[in-house]
Amino acid sequence: MAIQMLTDSNGGGRRLGWRMSLALVFVLLAGARELCAGEYPDRFVWIFGWNLSRPQDVTEIEPILRNAAAAGLNGAVVSFGLDTLCKRPPEYFERLQTIRQLCEELNLDLIPAIFSVGYGSILTHNRNLAEGFLVDNALFEVRGTTAHYVPESGAELVNGGFEEFQKNRALGYRFHDQPGEVSFIDTSVFRSGKASLRMENFRANPHGHGRVMQEIKVLPWRCYRVSLWVKTEELQPAGCFQMTVLAGNRNLSPQQFDVSGTQDWRRVALLFNSLELDTVRIYAGVWGGRSGRFWLDDFKLEEVGPINVLRRPGTPVAVKSADGGTTYEEGKDFEPVVDPQLSFGRVDREPLTLRIIPGGRIRPNDRLRVSYYHGLSINRGQVTVCMAEPELYEIFDHEAELLARHLRPRRVLLNMDEIRMGGTCAACRGRNMAKLLGECISKQVAILRRHLPDVEVYIWSDMLDPHHNAHSDYYLVDGDFTGSWNHVPRDLNIAVWGGKPRPESLKFFAEEGFHILIACYYDADDLEDVKGWLTLAKTTPKVRGFMYTPWTKKYGLLTNFGKLLQP
Repeated sequence: MAIQMLTDSNGGGRRLGWRMSLALVFVLLAGARELCAGEYPDRFVWIFGWNLSRPQDVTEIEPILRNAAAAGLNGAVVSFGLDTLCKRPPEYFERLQTIRQLCEELNLDLIPAIFSVGYGSILTHNRNLAEGFLVDNALFEVRGTTAHYVPESGAELVNGGFEEFQKNRALGYRFHDQPGEVSFIDTSVFRSGKASLRMENFRANPHGHGRVMQEIKVLPWRCYRVSLWVKTEELQPAGCFQMTVLAGNRNLSPQQFDVSGTQDWRRVALLFNSLELDTVRIYAGVWGGRSGRFWLDDFKLEEVGPINVLRRPGTPVAVKSADGGTTYEEGKDFEPVVDPQLSFGRVDREPLTLRIIPGGRIRPNDRLRVSYYHGLSINRGQVTVCMAEPELYEIFDHEAELLARHLRPRRVLLNMDEIRMGGTCAACRGRNMAKLLGECISKQVAILRRHLPDVEVYIWSDMLDPHHNAHSDYYLVDGDFTGSWNHVPRDLNIAVWGGKPRPESLKFFAEEGFHILIACYYDADDLEDVKGWLTLAKTTPKVRGFMYTPWTKKYGLLTNFGKLLQP
């Protein structure tokens, strides 16, 4: 029909010049090809797992981009540490420009993923911006020119070496799963003493559990360390071993440990803050075990002194006399408290001491009450940033200016997902967490548009989704994220993510009037879940596209993903 229109104008039989006719044919065919590339305007690939620190990063990324373009995709969302540009060396920018030029050649829109609060990328600028947990009125004693932390709770694990037992039952524990069937006292294999606790035969438990638990009295607002030695033999599935601290249904230190299926004795440890609680339950073992065995020994709980102490306006240090009658002044009575290491993943460091200034009001043998805030890492190193600290937004502004200078992107994705701490330091305590989150996102958008006036902003969905993470009782957050979606700009594009289709999430955001990008796939062995998302998209308004979203550099199905998006 297009060719007929070109050769027969107004029905009068007059032919256009052949050069003009051919040019118009090419234009229309090009448009047709563009339409055939996909009915959705957004067809992205998520490039994750590279930070451009190595020359081979570019070499590894290039074929993925070429495959994406060949599959009809038109955007590459990249997470290269692009909100820490002021920390990058010259070779980083050389590699970034190579990627940018490649995307331009392939007609792929380069879309930076930036501004992570939940995973603390901004901590590269200032590690003290981490969310803080209060230690309140802890006892210190002055010895000479330093004051030392004095544990008061007396909390300890009973029979941590499993030396006291009756048959296969370890004494002092609230329970361990199915003594004599799943759990056994082993006097042949142990790390110290004369016994350990061995667990195996997990299929004898309906849930595959092999756990031990002890309930402990603690003091509120204290920092504790739990440690344990574990040995494994052909333990499956990988990663099923856990050690955790619970209060009710709340996990006080969600952690994942890299315990191999077969390994000799290895120590694992974690920190937790007791918050307002006076009792906790400490677990170790496997949930959903299938085969193999493991041994536990030297289970230990300690109340610890200042580790990972944070210093910013929202995390003050207060020092008083033991009777509370005298408040001491930092810089006059005691030296400024600074943690020189501030390494959230290291839990075995020696605690800080308080250095007394000669001539001040604090005397040898005085007893002090000290309050301070410390940071925590969870889930293999995740540390959340405090959203209420003004310095955070100064950093965002600085980095947005650099982003505009080096990339000038048309679109960005806000990495505002899985914000698992908040509401616990002096800056954000008592705040409406839904409103605080919305204010943070709104400020990020305003900052970006100050430097990139026409930028289109996408954001991960989970912290704005009541069917995902926008609710109360979320990890270590003191507060409720319900209603967060009411406090953000309405022109955000919501990247709804997950492996399995989430019909309730798509329906929610569509009814709220947001445009939707479906971020699916998630390292599956096939594209069946993606097909389910596509089926949902056909009946959901406001869906503007899809993103192929792996987390383990699994790009083998990218070409077939692109084919699914073709009409």
